[in-house]
Amino acid sequence: MNIDSASTGFSAVGSGPRLQVLTLLVRAGGAGLTTGDIQRKLDIPASTLTHHLKHLANGNVISQVKQGRAMFNIANYDHLHALAEFLLIECCIDAVPVLEKNNV
Repeated sequence: MNIDSASTGFSAVGSGPRLQVLTLLVRAGGAGLTTGDIQRKLDIPASTLTHHLKHLANGNVISQVKQGRAMFNIANYDHLHALAEFLLIECCIDAVPVLEKNNV
């Protein structure tokens, strides 16, 4: 992962509502949730939710798959793992002995 990709990913989750959406999707697992399900669970207006989902998709932290009339939103676990690794390894390179000691 490079700095630009990491920056885009972290920026995508840089608001409370988007972090709430992402957390909900991570908990939902690989099947994801429809946009309507997310809207009902978080009580976010449809237009606002669409805006947040667009940011999350542009940051590659979620993927969106259309099935019939429903749009499924799915956490991109591989990219989220890469973002966490970037933060813990690349940004903290001087602390690698501490990270290795803690099995990170």
